[in-house]
Amino acid sequence: MVEQVKFHGIIPPIPSVLYKDGTVDEEGQKNLIDFLIDAGVHGLFFTGSSGEFSQMYKETRKKIAEVGIKHINRRVPVLVGTGTPNTLETIELSQHAKEIGADAVVLINPYYWKLTEQGLFDHYSEIASNVDLPIILYNFPTLTGQDLTPDFVYKLAMSHENIIGIKETVEDVGHIRDMIYKLKKARPEFVIFSGYDDHLLHNLATGGDGAIPLTSSFLPEASVGLYEAFQNKDYEEVFNWHHKLSQLIQLYQIDTPFVNVAKEAIKLRGVEISTELLPPLRSLNKEGQQEMTKKLKEFFPDFY
Repeated sequence: MVEQVKFHGIIPPIPSVLYKDGTVDEEGQKNLIDFLIDAGVHGLFFTGSSGEFSQMYKETRKKIAEVGIKHINRRVPVLVGTGTPNTLETIELSQHAKEIGADAVVLINPYYWKLTEQGLFDHYSEIASNVDLPIILYNFPTLTGQDLTPDFVYKLAMSHENIIGIKETVEDVGHIRDMIYKLKKARPEFVIFSGYDDHLLHNLATGGDGAIPLTSSFLPEASVGLYEAFQNKDYEEVFNWHHKLSQLIQLYQIDTPFVNVAKEAIKLRGVEISTELLPPLRSLNKEGQQEMTKKLKEFFPDFY
């Protein structure tokens, strides 16, 4: 049986802090880590979508995980995104995460090729059989082109005990509901996180475990506030934070991908980081920065 940390609550997907040449801004990454831990988050997630893993060298992915895990020093649980379209490379990255002290790995399903269901099952099974760490699946069909259905996830989870959860970055809250009802009935300890910020309340109300939302990388107080209020049954405060989160997601409309907005919002909080991105992503232009600043100061004057 794989030893498992109990993952729950708000786990920000951390934007990778990089210099213009693509090397890691180690001090900036540490500054961001400390800012988020001080805000009361329940874990940290490196090299996810907002960590720019998709355009990153394998060595850089390893470096970011190493810097993060060493600096966190067991203060909170650490998730490391190790998914790639290559099964063997995914295993290599996952084994590296184990070696450096990660608490779990997060696996996006392969993109580019659309696999048969059996092919996808075999991909995950090979990884699960070769990685001695808890595995959290990452369902983002808008980007991968292939949905991880509740029935498919159930089949995987019942076949591999180290597949212990899923991040659901899906637009349909019914998908999250069905995932929760099907998986929790069979494996109550299976953790289910939502990816979109305004799905957090629905996730918790239907028995889920929390969220891994990008806005928590620069305004963790909102998601953490909602989660803690829900645990304390302070529903007036729950609805107050839910309303604020619903406003906050307007920032996603400023640019696509949203990572550049997140980095600028982090810096606006006074966290010293480099806001460079890996091409083909580009820095937020002046108009976007002005719009972002205006909205944050309007919606969250206590923080901006």
